[in-house]
Amino acid sequence: MREFTTAATGFPTLLLTAALVVVVAFWLLALVGAADRDAFDGDLPLTAIGLGGVPAAVAVSVLVLTSWLTGVTGTLALHRLTAPGLSRTLLSLAVLALALLAGHQSARLLVRLRRRVRPHPQEPARPDLVGRTCTIRTGRVDDGFGRAEVAVRGAAPAVVRVRQLGGEPPLGRGSRALLYAYDDSGGFFWVTPQPLAAA
Repeated sequence: MREFTTAATGFPTLLLTAALVVVVAFWLLALVGAADRDAFDGDLPLTAIGLGGVPAAVAVSVLVLTSWLTGVTGTLALHRLTAPGLSRTLLSLAVLALALLAGHQSARLLVRLRRRVRPHPQEPARPDLVGRTCTIRTGRVDDGFGRAEVAVRGAAPAVVRVRQLGGEPPLGRGSRALLYAYDDSGGFFWVTPQPLAAA
């Protein structure tokens, strides 16, 4: 156990251990409702590194967990096979790089598997959806963030980007809202809480 603790809290795994602590804390907060698991969707450039298509929190969690497991395993092996010194330090950097690569590849595998199960999880935002009601899928909606699901006849529900002006009643996950305008330049819909009469 002491050897494992030393590996998990020493260089280079300490960096990954710190990231894992943050991830675990986030999911614990999400479990009790104090954090929104979709809070980072749209805020992290995951598509640029091939991880778009799954919730950001899930992709980052898989990346961090796999990287940490690989890092701890590699560090344990280094401690058993090499003596302290420059060579171990250089090999430790290689272990860190390998761990991050393994985490990235695991997260990409998750994305590919999800695409096979749901080949088209999101429909592009279309102006012809204006006037329809939707269900909010993110924990909040404001003038810079939000996603909602809209029923589409003959197809899977469309997941679209939505925005809300300040001063209106807040929208959260599960809220019903009305798509009342489409922003061509931004590729999103403006929404407002659905009137009770239209529910």
